[in-house]
Amino acid sequence: MKKERVLGVTIGALVISLVLTAAKFAGWRLTSSQAVYSDFLESIVNVVAGITAIFVIRFAAKPADPGHPFGHGKVEYFSAAFEGGLIAFAAIMIFFEAIPALIHARPLQSLGAGAAIVFVCGLVNLGLGFVLKRVGRKIGSPALVANGEHITSDFYTSTGITVGIAIAWWTGLTWIDPVVAMLVGLHLGWTGLCVVRRSVGGLLDEKDRGILGLLVEAMRSVDFSGVIEIHRVRIMRSGRYHHIDGHAVVPEFWDIAEAHDRLELFEKRLLSKYPQPGELRLHMDPCRRAYCRHCDVQDCPIRLQPFEKRLNCDLASITGPEYNPESLEKT
Repeated sequence: MKKERVLGVTIGALVISLVLTAAKFAGWRLTSSQAVYSDFLESIVNVVAGITAIFVIRFAAKPADPGHPFGHGKVEYFSAAFEGGLIAFAAIMIFFEAIPALIHARPLQSLGAGAAIVFVCGLVNLGLGFVLKRVGRKIGSPALVANGEHITSDFYTSTGITVGIAIAWWTGLTWIDPVVAMLVGLHLGWTGLCVVRRSVGGLLDEKDRGILGLLVEAMRSVDFSGVIEIHRVRIMRSGRYHHIDGHAVVPEFWDIAEAHDRLELFEKRLLSKYPQPGELRLHMDPCRRAYCRHCDVQDCPIRLQPFEKRLNCDLASITGPEYNPESLEKT
């Protein structure tokens, strides 16, 4: 997907968030409801996050340069962490306003209209969040995914607020309104912490089993061309660009030129099947005649045992240490 289209989606999401924020502000002024106020604060976070995402996506798309040899994609994790912090700050502000409202009951008005406004805004956010998450996952953008997850959570927040103020409207129990607002604040606080946690994991290149699983699927669809085993694989994510390194076991009778050419061909084939743009660098390990039963290279002059079957390619094998012929796990 082209950068222009991604920016178009992000700008469109920002415009929608601005409209929804204005609608929620009107709902708050109409009802004086703390629950609606909490939804309004969350929408302000969406707007700020949308503005940030526009600049971040443009910066992250810049190619690698001498000063940034791994590109600029890591900035997306800072953006996601910033959004998580904003969400947590909104939660604190909600409690700051809701506690006095709970102690000193405030009159509420037009709760039916306020509930309708909040629920319609929630439905719009549900669709918008789905689009942002789909685009973000398709291009591997942590900033868009984080923004989409937050906006999607707005739907559940808005649904809870709608139910809460509807109950307050029907029963006349005004204390329900600030209690609902505090529940929204707790939900937002947890959401913010989760967003920050995922962002920190990305910055620290935390092992991602989902991404490694995609690599395993790509490996299973590629002709290994004499590559006997892949192990000690690591993936460093720089936004949507992935830097992959690992060790590849090759027949030790190959000379340097043949091993280089065959391994380079394998890397190109594997990257063509891998869903994210990136680079792959494999360190060559000689087979040392320990893999004969699992090596299907024809006419091997140093073979000690006949070929039986190839080693399994799975998450444990590509991330673990090299093959141990005495282990029964890979035989």
